[in-house]
Amino acid sequence: MAPGVARPDGPETPHYVPSVLLETSGVAGSFPAGLGPNPGHPVPLGFVFRSRAKEEKAPVADEATVTGSKQTRHPEAPKGRPTPKRSVAQSQRRSVANTSMTRKEAAKRQRADRRAALERQRQALASGDERYLPARDKGPVRRFARDYVDARFNIAEYFLPMAVVILVLSMVQVPQLQNAALLLWLVVIVMIVLDSIVTGFRLKKRLAERFPDDNRRGAVAYALMRSLQMRRLRLPKPQVKRGERP
Repeated sequence: MAPGVARPDGPETPHYVPSVLLETSGVAGSFPAGLGPNPGHPVPLGFVFRSRAKEEKAPVADEATVTGSKQTRHPEAPKGRPTPKRSVAQSQRRSVANTSMTRKEAAKRQRADRRAALERQRQALASGDERYLPARDKGPVRRFARDYVDARFNIAEYFLPMAVVILVLSMVQVPQLQNAALLLWLVVIVMIVLDSIVTGFRLKKRLAERFPDDNRRGAVAYALMRSLQMRRLRLPKPQVKRGERP
């Protein structure tokens, strides 16, 4: 039997209220006033049929958002993704670097870098800056060899002017001058060889005393080749004066 209807076979029980006297609250979807588990306080139906799963997930999502923005991941915590191999990571970096500019732009940039490097090298050859010198001129051993040659007079550095004089004398149609030119040529060659032998021997001794633990291979030949050039044409430029002890 429905609640609130009088029983047909007995007196009306005070517990049951006639249906005509029932009053409902003005809120749609609420229990009638005086009925239900909480009489006098209507309960919205939306609260009754609300999904508990959404209520449980909403705080978790909010907390994850806040914590993710303010806290860093623990180093030992899982990342949620596999770590790529080194080859894959390098190929990805190369692809990003290569796609950032076109082939024409990359070639233009390489030419600009090459010109800048050559300009730095030219300035270093003029100033003696060790940072941008070519590989054959770098190092304290090569610097000492240059200074040793630049500080003394070398017969070999006058070879080019003397060769020009000998060539002019040999072209003159005078037998005496041609014989003198031939003799002078032999004398110059012998003097250059003797001077180079003495220079190489002394330089090798000085290098052994100054740099006993460094690599001295090729330093003597490097100095002798420099001695064949005129002083003002030598590169790197001489950093010591004649007669100055390096």
